[in-house]
Amino acid sequence: MVLEEIETSLIMWFSYALIPCLLVDGVAVLPAPQNLSVQSTNMKHVLTWSPVIVPEEIIHYSVEYQGEYESLYMSHIWIPSSWCSPTQGPECDITDDITATVPYSLRVRATLGSLTSAWSTLKHPFNRNSTILTPPGMEITKDGFHLVIKLEDLGPQFEFFVAYWKREPGAKEHVKMVRRGGIPVHLETMEPGAAHCVKVRTFVKAIGRHSAFSQTECVKVQGETLPLALALLSFVGFMLILVVVLLSIWKMGRLLQHSCCPVVMLPDTLKITSSPQKLISCRREEVEACVAAGLSSEELLRAWI
Repeated sequence: MVLEEIETSLIMWFSYALIPCLLVDGVAVLPAPQNLSVQSTNMKHVLTWSPVIVPEEIIHYSVEYQGEYESLYMSHIWIPSSWCSPTQGPECDITDDITATVPYSLRVRATLGSLTSAWSTLKHPFNRNSTILTPPGMEITKDGFHLVIKLEDLGPQFEFFVAYWKREPGAKEHVKMVRRGGIPVHLETMEPGAAHCVKVRTFVKAIGRHSAFSQTECVKVQGETLPLALALLSFVGFMLILVVVLLSIWKMGRLLQHSCCPVVMLPDTLKITSSPQKLISCRREEVEACVAAGLSSEELLRAWI
């Protein structure tokens, strides 16, 4: 009984070992990879397949593709994938190979030493406009009274439409376009005590599609106001600065006035305090009085001066 079980186990092991390698015209070949499919999310495209299993052996795979132009005009030309020719795992990131929004044909084959499988081709050509777009991750923070958002960086092909509003009846929704993720972006200045809400969705211009909006997230700033003493101090300081500025302007004007247009003061002896007619009349009376007194011309002239 024990011998029969051992014999059965050995037969099963040899059969399992021989399954991966088939004989065709007396030549051993590898079976082609099966179940090819493309998983595409947010413009990241990964080709997967069922692995070819050979016990204690490492299988390598080669991936090739054809764009629409090659398929129509040069069907015999297949282009090796940038990252997966060859590769060991049963998947290949073909994001860098899919550069246009057209159907792409994809194929895979397995290699073990000198053994090579036939090519296995994707059943339906892949077009990147079928990618699944999901809302980006976002981080909302408060910087004082400023609402700041940081979005997940999904790559250069993505733009983001950010909708934000104050949570109150009849509030207007604002929309801001953010052209790249990974950097903080200021949205608005929040009102104390009010809740402000944000949601976002992606847009990919290359395929003309956008994702659904993310879940709405809200933040609230506590009703903090400046202390009365600080506000009063600020006002007093402003008034003092204003007074100093005005005095400086007035002083500067006075200095310029005295420098450019100085005021010349006459001596008191040269000031005329009476009208000219009265002075002439007074002088005439003095002259007549002097003549009557018998003063000489020289004395009269000296008296006049």
